[in-house]
Amino acid sequence: MIVTTAYNAFMAISDRMKKVRVKKEVLPPDYGVLGEPINRTHPFYFGFLATIGGLVAILLMRSLAAASQTFVLIIIALFLAMGLNPAVEILRRRGLTRTKAVTAIFFFVIVFVGLFAALLIPPVVSQGADLINHAPTLLDQLKNNSTIASLNDHYGLVDTLQQKLKSITSDGTLIISAFGGVVGVGKTLLSGTFTILTILVLTLYFVTSLPKMIELGIRLVPATRRDRVGRLTNEIVAQVGAFVGSQIVVSMLASIFVLALSLIIGLPSPFAIAMVILVCGLIPLIGHFIGCSIVTIIALTQSISTGLIAFVAYVLYVQIENYIITPKIMRKSLSVPGAVTIIAALLGSSLLGLIGALLAVPLAAAVILILEEVIYPRADNN
Repeated sequence: MIVTTAYNAFMAISDRMKKVRVKKEVLPPDYGVLGEPINRTHPFYFGFLATIGGLVAILLMRSLAAASQTFVLIIIALFLAMGLNPAVEILRRRGLTRTKAVTAIFFFVIVFVGLFAALLIPPVVSQGADLINHAPTLLDQLKNNSTIASLNDHYGLVDTLQQKLKSITSDGTLIISAFGGVVGVGKTLLSGTFTILTILVLTLYFVTSLPKMIELGIRLVPATRRDRVGRLTNEIVAQVGAFVGSQIVVSMLASIFVLALSLIIGLPSPFAIAMVILVCGLIPLIGHFIGCSIVTIIALTQSISTGLIAFVAYVLYVQIENYIITPKIMRKSLSVPGAVTIIAALLGSSLLGLIGALLAVPLAAAVILILEEVIYPRADNN
């Protein structure tokens, strides 16, 4: 009995000593007393934060500049998706699901692009090369006209063009010298093919997921405003899509007209000229001015009468397009004032070149819609 009691007392003392050790072991180390908080009004603190902010801004700007071409591809694909979205919506209203509608539209686009490339690329390449090879001869023929010869004697316009042409075709081929030799041409072709495939794939994804993208963006808006913001967003997408699709149709009609005109009056390389007009027709404001200049100059190489016929016919077509074709095709898209169109085209071309000029007018139309539906009503109520 005495042994048991002594053993229990010993064990109790041992447990207490272990607890004391544990308590001593878990005690936090003493690192001293906390100092005063940093004075945020101190010049050093402000300078440090400003420097870090500036470095982050520079890094961000350089990153955006390095990825600028990728952003351009994304913007092009997004606008193409908006241009195809009205056709998808038409098929949806006829009972197809969005997946089937997108599949049908994209199958049509791929078939059209394939036929377009198969039918037009070979003659465009051959006729374009022929036009380049005969460019010096065409410039010489301009001197046969007395008026142009007199202008050339006084100002040297034709001679300057001939010297410039000779300087960039010193090895005999403009295309090879322009793209840096045979290797450069190969790289350009591969880069162009990769760019086209990238745009097609991105456009497919954007067309398929456009409603989900809009829905995800609208969820960032407070719940009380989601309905109105959603309606405005869908209206912007619809009208920008109508504008993009309409601009493509108008440009194709202009290209077809110039192709027919070139064949009728016997201009050299009609397919190449038509492809140039197709691209020029997409440029707002100055596209037809550039196209008319190109067609007239090429026609003048044949004769003065041919040049006058080409100039008058092109100007007449532009008037018909402006007052008859464009209003009928673009009646569902936003109307943009002329001054806004000029400013938007200039800003867009200065920022992103040709792509910026193409996208400037739809963006200006979207901004006008936001001003009319959001900003102006608030200003009128105050």
